Amino acid sequence: MISNTIESVDTKNDCIKLPFTFDVDKMREEVAALDLNNFIYYNVLPLRSPAHIVDSSREIPSPPDDYADGSWTEWLNTIQLEASSYIKSTVEKFQEHTTVTLVRMLRLESGNHVKEHTDPTLGLQVEKSVIRLTIPIIKEAGADFYLNHKIVPMKPGECWYMRLTDPHSVENNSTTDRINITIDMIPNEWVRNLILEEDN
Repeated sequence: MISNTIESVDTKNDCIKLPFTFDVDKMREEVAALDLNNFIYYNVLPLRSPAHIVDSSREIPSPPDDYADGSWTEWLNTIQLEASSYIKSTVEKFQEHTTVTLVRMLRLESGNHVKEHTDPTLGLQVEKSVIRLTIPIIKEAGADFYLNHKIVPMKPGECWYMRLTDPHSVENNSTTDRINITIDMIPNEWVRNLILEEDN
């Protein structure tokens, strides 16, 4: 059953390296300065979240019909992002062009994995979607992201679009924790052109 699903998926355009390279040393310095707590297995640190979560004085908006529609709420930087000037400037590069919604730092402990799954709204081909860009910060040999059962060759400091409506998983068989940043945004004309130009 799984093999039939894989054969029916067009994997040609499922991941695209975008024309950005970020200073991974600066990012690692800021991650270290955050003095993050110890964690077990998998950890998600919000860097940009719905306004009412960041600021408790904000009114809680009505639940959206579709969470992929980023306009359902305002989005604010968390104190962790405000304390990280270079990572914040990285996010702002995209905010100049489109609405950036959720931003997170993801940590996967050495020797662990994220099971294969799909994210139904995280693909450029979906009518109402938010796309997710990934920037690896700490990624040693053996820490691999699989998309459609093949490794995406991401390197620290690079920026990748991946069609996460397809099956994906993560295996961290390295000796260090894997840390990356994900930046979600509404795919306007600038975003679409950026991805499609790199795809040609």
